[in-house]
Amino acid sequence: MLVQGKNMRSLWWDEGIHFIDQRKLPTKIEIFTATTLKDVCYAITDMVIRGAPAIGATAAYGMVLAKNMAQGAKKLRQTRPTAHDLFYAVDYMIKHQKQGIDPLTAAENYVTDIITCCKKIGEQGNTLLKRNTQILTHCNAGALATVDWGTALAPIRLGKNKNLYVWVDETRPRLQGYLTSWELTQEGIQHTVIVDNAAGYYMAQGEIDLVIVGADRIAANGDVANKIGTYEKAVLAHENNIPFYVAAPHSTIDYHTTNGKKICIEERPLDEVTTIQGKQIYDTSARNPAFDITPASYITGIITEKGIFRPQELKNQEKNKGP
Repeated sequence: MLVQGKNMRSLWWDEGIHFIDQRKLPTKIEIFTATTLKDVCYAITDMVIRGAPAIGATAAYGMVLAKNMAQGAKKLRQTRPTAHDLFYAVDYMIKHQKQGIDPLTAAENYVTDIITCCKKIGEQGNTLLKRNTQILTHCNAGALATVDWGTALAPIRLGKNKNLYVWVDETRPRLQGYLTSWELTQEGIQHTVIVDNAAGYYMAQGEIDLVIVGADRIAANGDVANKIGTYEKAVLAHENNIPFYVAAPHSTIDYHTTNGKKICIEERPLDEVTTIQGKQIYDTSARNPAFDITPASYITGIITEKGIFRPQELKNQEKNKGP
């Protein structure tokens, strides 16, 4: 991705894992370095790094730093229970260790594969975008969330010459929309940030042609777990006859989970809701589910590196599963 005109990844290995600290954006670019497994677990839990594919890449590198892979796997699996890429990456590393492959080599191969997959997702998704298409996205599914290229944003990056326009949900309570806006600004892509509640209004006004979101876990039947508020966007898109697409690599598909009702939904700390920039605005009870489930019936297609599939067609891809 472009960062101040230079190509850069959201995370990389150099005697430890180095991250663009997403908590500091967009006001400053600061690098967080993890040299121990404890550092890695903190980076995932505290959202230094966000986005399922990027979390998977972090977990792969984290296994390199683990003194004991079994213990490292246990600790990493506890950091973010919903994102399937994390579990996929840990299993990948265990499998390749048993095959006698050097852990760092395995991790580097894993990260390279994710980047390649995301670029292919961009190529597949770009075929859906006509000139002047107006796209709504929710949360951040760009290079920050995937090491490079992105999932939902990859087709947009590759289609810059089509005069695309992006509507960016701010995505409360963690406001990942500012990350999307920051990425689009770096790429010179036209966009407007809107509050989450405004998406239906712009759909009804005919100003949104297509919705593309990422995913944190996709069940075998095509139900999708993604950032809280995604389900609402899918329902609104359905009501307004707007195509709704999910973009994700194969590592996000969980064939062991039959449907969305069986996906564990992470609940995050309540102060994300009750405070803003450290100032308490509510002195009451709160709930903070990080994700919701979008039923397959609301999803037009799932954009993967292998093609664009209807949710019910995912079962035909199961032979490609596994780390």
